[in-house]
Amino acid sequence: MSRLEAKKPSLCKSEPLTTERVRTTLSVLKRIVTSCYGPSGRLKQLHNGFGGYVCTTSQSSALLSHLLVTHPILKILTTSIQNHVSSFSDCGLFTAILCCNLIENVQRLGLTPTTVIRLNKHLLSLCISYLKSETCGCRIPVDFSSTHILLCLVRSILTSKPACMLTRKETEHVSALILRAFLLTIPENAEGHIILGKSLIVPLKGQRVIDSTVLPGILIEMSEVQLMRLLPIKKSTALKVALFCTTLSGDISDTGEGTVVVSYGVSLENAVLDQLLNLGRQLISDHVDLVLCQKVIHPSLKQFLNMHRIIAIDRIGVTLMEPLTKMTGTQPIGSLGSICPNSYGSVKDVCTAKFGSKHFFHLIPNEATICSLLLCNRNDTAWDELKLTCQTALHVLQLTLKEPWALLGGGCTETHLAAYIRHKTHNDPESILKDDECTQTELQLIAEAFCSALESVVGSLEHDGGDILTDMKYGHLWSVQADSPCVANWPDLLSQCGCGLYNSQEELNWSFLRSTRHPFVPQSCLPHEAVGSASNLILDCLTAKLSGLQVAIETANLILDLSYVIEDKN
Repeated sequence: MSRLEAKKPSLCKSEPLTTERVRTTLSVLKRIVTSCYGPSGRLKQLHNGFGGYVCTTSQSSALLSHLLVTHPILKILTTSIQNHVSSFSDCGLFTAILCCNLIENVQRLGLTPTTVIRLNKHLLSLCISYLKSETCGCRIPVDFSSTHILLCLVRSILTSKPACMLTRKETEHVSALILRAFLLTIPENAEGHIILGKSLIVPLKGQRVIDSTVLPGILIEMSEVQLMRLLPIKKSTALKVALFCTTLSGDISDTGEGTVVVSYGVSLENAVLDQLLNLGRQLISDHVDLVLCQKVIHPSLKQFLNMHRIIAIDRIGVTLMEPLTKMTGTQPIGSLGSICPNSYGSVKDVCTAKFGSKHFFHLIPNEATICSLLLCNRNDTAWDELKLTCQTALHVLQLTLKEPWALLGGGCTETHLAAYIRHKTHNDPESILKDDECTQTELQLIAEAFCSALESVVGSLEHDGGDILTDMKYGHLWSVQADSPCVANWPDLLSQCGCGLYNSQEELNWSFLRSTRHPFVPQSCLPHEAVGSASNLILDCLTAKLSGLQVAIETANLILDLSYVIEDKN
């Protein structure tokens, strides 16, 4: 009998943010996410000491899912970011960096948590109202009748993920493919409420990125021998499809939703096989051309169907069931009994295809709302990162379809927003405080901490020792290389702002980021001709950025409000 141990009392810690251990841990997490940020972010390699899978990434979704976090405060932070990324896919690192810096900045002020939280909420409301307003100087409309802005949005996501290891030509090629794959998921004759289709990513590792392509329909990977056995179908009309979600292997332990009735003295195996063949006869009488099965088809049934020129494909797997249901219009059949005529669907045509060393059976849809993105990259690591990035880009395009606006990227939105907040809090504090009991001095302190946190996100884009400037007209970011002279004519050193909208040939005045300067009002209402003439804009998804901003500030408020951490040590 094992020895019983007395339960240990719970460990209670007051004022957790004041402990050196928590501050150090938060600082380490901040350095990790900061060093990953932007197109020149440094990659992280994550693995455990016992071997196994090694993840090389700079993306927040992969990074946080592989990090083992034990401290309760860090768990709150990482869980909040992971929840945001699972819903919006983008702006995870932005959220993490902003949250960590805001916590650090307000801790130095010595204000009460109640005051800090109340003022942070006011500033968050101010930010969201401005970014959603018609006068916002860093928000541009997305026109779905033109590919220009959409391509800029996708390209911005791809270039911010260095572990994809793409050249400029490859980036342009993959950007066009992602946009095409997304557009194929939009129904042609959609009116009112739109139900989008689905883009399936098919792996082709070890191939050139430039060999990637998009095809309407679904590709089912098969061996060359299997494809050679399939009989060609020649038919001028659509092909009738039956889709089974139960096994057709004759396994008695898995009869799906139906039952098998067996008379006394009859072999169970023969009875099930007879029922399978009866099922096959119904498929033949219903003029079915293609039978697809999630699991296994009995060899005798498969041969019987082939004799009657019906193509039978099994072991499709659960992943393709939903896309096949959407594309063919079938209702998955879950029993061996009589089939309802409404369960059948159709495809326009079928053919075989070969890409690299892989062979596929290609189902061509009647209406192309399901497509396959054949994604190539040189090795497993680069392919895994590129797949995650393509999924992010496709999700961002879906979010943009719902809310057709984008924010200027490359750090320009953050510096512009910081300039706007400083101007607003200095020149019109009453409109922010309204009936709040906080003083204007407290507002100025919190606003400076808030703006400094936004500018820290911008500073995270620079990893090579360069300097960051902001102009005093638009409030945009401008980067200067590390080896630039201390006293210089800025227009000669600067080419374009971070988002690529403005160039240095305009009459602008610059100052270093975080330098002391008088608050100014950044120019609002972007000129349409400036947006249209910029060829390579860097853009962010408005919906994802707004959510990231909100999650960062609300999580910071939650952590700052913690008075006790109680841990059960049993």
